[in-house]
Amino acid sequence: MALWLMDIYQIFSSTLSTLYVLVIVSVIILMVLENRNPVKTVSWILVLTFLPVVGLILYFHFGRDQRRERRISKKGYSRLISKPRAEFQAQDAVVVPTEYKHLVKLFQNVDQSFPFGGNQIETYTDGESMLNALLEELKKAEHHIHMEFYIFDDDEVGHRVRQVLEEKAKAGVKVRVIYDAVGCWSVSSKFFEQMSKAGIEVRAFLKMYLPFFSGRINYRNHRKLTIIDGKVGFIGGMNLAERYVKGVKWGNWRDTHLKVVGKAVHGLQTTFLLDWYYVERELLTSEDFFPKLPDYGESIAQIVTGEPTSPWADIEHGLVKTIVGAKKYFYVQTPYFLPTEPILFALQTAALAGVDVRLMIPQKSDTVLPHLGTLSYLRDVLQAGVKVYRYKKGFLHSKLMVSDDALVTVGSTNMDFRSFEHNFEVNAFIYDKQLASDMKRVFIQDQADSEQVFLKEWNKRPWYERLVEGTVRLMAPLL
Repeated sequence: MALWLMDIYQIFSSTLSTLYVLVIVSVIILMVLENRNPVKTVSWILVLTFLPVVGLILYFHFGRDQRRERRISKKGYSRLISKPRAEFQAQDAVVVPTEYKHLVKLFQNVDQSFPFGGNQIETYTDGESMLNALLEELKKAEHHIHMEFYIFDDDEVGHRVRQVLEEKAKAGVKVRVIYDAVGCWSVSSKFFEQMSKAGIEVRAFLKMYLPFFSGRINYRNHRKLTIIDGKVGFIGGMNLAERYVKGVKWGNWRDTHLKVVGKAVHGLQTTFLLDWYYVERELLTSEDFFPKLPDYGESIAQIVTGEPTSPWADIEHGLVKTIVGAKKYFYVQTPYFLPTEPILFALQTAALAGVDVRLMIPQKSDTVLPHLGTLSYLRDVLQAGVKVYRYKKGFLHSKLMVSDDALVTVGSTNMDFRSFEHNFEVNAFIYDKQLASDMKRVFIQDQADSEQVFLKEWNKRPWYERLVEGTVRLMAPLL
């Protein structure tokens, strides 16, 4: 009897092992047929090979390609984009700097992003000033408020914003809010239920009732947007949470956010309404969302989105074009530096060509693995002549890039695989010499609170540190 049971067990075990191998081989063949990024494909093959069962679960959650998914029909998208396109065509000729005409055209071709002139841009480099400006503008709302945040926390900051939104909703202003299901994982549902009871239409982006069994968990809406009456907008790297205002245990929270007043808000509005259609299946195209606006300032701006459902890596394409097109300098601040091959190659190429390329990252991070992965890439850029600085005053969460005293981009995009390939992101690309000069000064001021990294000293670090960082780097496309 015992021998018979043993034979059954061996047959079952052998069959199960064979099926598992067939599944793994099938997954690998599928990845190869999809013609993915080779680095990412190899990373997943290593995970599937050396982490049996666990690797397959991780792939189900984080590895499947969603770029073939259509978020909205072509007809619906044409209706939505018709309003900002009409406003773009109706405006007086926008004189884009000659050196950026191809960049502007690139964004128009891959993202239907239109350049709008006559914008007034205000910058915020700390959470308190941004929050105060946001609350002030929210209180002025007369027709609608549209907000979209990766994190909308149940804390003092979240309560202050929610209180104003509830007051405006009760006063007849239409308030719509989108929050990310993963970013707000720890936030009690009661927090958002109270908003709904007050008349606010609040929706979760990619809501997952059983997160562990959902392949959507890897796709996150990382955008931070606010649109008020179609006239005033906010965009940048700051979420609605206390740490963005009060900082972290080891120092301040250094971030960058913008207030946009003018026609470029049409781009922010289009982004929100597309996401609203995705979560609610409600297509909003009223002219009230795209009012005719006068000129408020001198800035020319394009609002560019990036998302895993697009056939193109829109923001990544634009950054590669910007970096290799830089003539004098390209400065970048990013909390996580796990660059794709095109981004890394562009940075190295610009530096080797004599362009002053500077990279600023935090000395200490809020997440361990992405930070270790970041450190593994420093030697690659230092060897090419990129100047690297580690911000010491607190946590650097800023996603600021400035080039040649002419171009600034600020938004939600980090310089890493996740932002370029998995997240729903949005950046403002602004063509304005004065703003570029101002943001260059901001970078230089932050540089004074940073420690420069030199290749000679960096190479002297203990072998075990480099081993750990290099090991994490193998998983960079998955972080």
